[in-house]
Amino acid sequence: MIAANLTEPDDFEAWRTQARRLIANGTAPDQVAWSDGGGTADLFALPAPPPAATTAPREVRASRAFMDLARTAVLHSAPDRLDLLYRLLWRLQDCPRLLDDAADRDVGALRRMAMQVRRDIHKMHAFVRFRSVTDEDGAERYVAWFEPDHHIERATADFFVNRFASQRWSILTPRLSLHWDGMAPLEGPPASREDAPSEDAVEDLWVGYYRSIFNPARLKVGMMVKEMPRRYWKNLPEAREIADLIAGAHKREASMIATGASLFEDAAPASLEAIAGGIAQCRRCAIGCNGTRAVMGEGAGDARLMIVGEQPGDTEELENRPFVGPAGQLLDRAMREAGIDRSAAYVTNAVKHFKFAPRGKLRLHQNPTAGEIDMCRWWLDGERALVKPKVILALGASAARGLIGRTPSIGRERGQALVQGDGTVIWLTAHPSYLLRLDGEAREREHTRFAQDLAGLAGVLAGASTGPG
Repeated sequence: MIAANLTEPDDFEAWRTQARRLIANGTAPDQVAWSDGGGTADLFALPAPPPAATTAPREVRASRAFMDLARTAVLHSAPDRLDLLYRLLWRLQDCPRLLDDAADRDVGALRRMAMQVRRDIHKMHAFVRFRSVTDEDGAERYVAWFEPDHHIERATADFFVNRFASQRWSILTPRLSLHWDGMAPLEGPPASREDAPSEDAVEDLWVGYYRSIFNPARLKVGMMVKEMPRRYWKNLPEAREIADLIAGAHKREASMIATGASLFEDAAPASLEAIAGGIAQCRRCAIGCNGTRAVMGEGAGDARLMIVGEQPGDTEELENRPFVGPAGQLLDRAMREAGIDRSAAYVTNAVKHFKFAPRGKLRLHQNPTAGEIDMCRWWLDGERALVKPKVILALGASAARGLIGRTPSIGRERGQALVQGDGTVIWLTAHPSYLLRLDGEAREREHTRFAQDLAGLAGVLAGASTGPG
């Protein structure tokens, strides 16, 4: 057994040098005992010998894709990562396209390790919180405590140096400490949580900022916990506000909706023509002031089915008609396949103007905020009161919010009848533009779900056409 050791667990160059030498010597993976941190995994293992002088060393080859993955995966904390990397490098010598085999167990393990390391790096970038202290020379220093899952401390140093180049800072971790004095990065010994300050004078400012940007209308607790795992909360001053903000989210959301409605003091419009004229002049939110034309709904004024999307897109704004762009074409095809006649429906949007971000000659779609949807709800309510549909198809969460006053979970509530107080049935599904952004298996899966939702809608419409009223 040959011993191969990394003095530092994140030293990719040391791993590469030893791996090249071992493969050049023809040393099979099961003959190598890898370890890191100066120890050895096998008490009886021997140091790696130099290449044999009597035989030509084997040429070692590896693709750039493998090297990129290996450079990341070597930072993983799993003890067997070095064995995995060497085993893959060994196999690549005879199978250069091995990484293309998605079903290969070693390839899968390598990709998972690299993904977990990248995620850990992202979390460190996002969740390091500095607190101010005073150095012995009287200068201010910002100190943070962080506990990464993997050996990523050195890999993240450049990020913080570039971001806080003009300030003194230190990041303390259980494995080592990183310091920056404005001139050169330094490393120090391991630290403990007690070595870092627990709070500072500007803590309340940061908490106040977090409270001000918290949007109760966009609250998704499951997604929030996924993106901000609870294990990081103990280092985040804003985390102590989370419970209260979640508890008060519904009340604040209702207040936002009421604020939007209060801006409309006129009587409800008496006709669809009055609504068309009103939205053309409406400047009550930023979208109404962005220079685009308002796009009025179209279709039968007494339609049994109303279709509501999010907002007009680039094509819709130019043609001044709803759902005539790529998403509308996809919707038309799906409705035909489900046996639903779009020409008999009234089609409109929750928001009447096109919200976009300019990119050269392009206008890139931007989602309306909850406040903008709530502001435009007054017009949608007017259309709904005049058309009096029996069934409303809501395409996406923004459309549903414009109808029911809250942002639903598409995954949980799609394809089921949401019966309103006036007896109207709201049928929720995904927005067709979402399907256009997918590819591969995800696209096939979501197209199938979309077709199933529309098939269910067709059944509801059949029931509505034979029922009373």
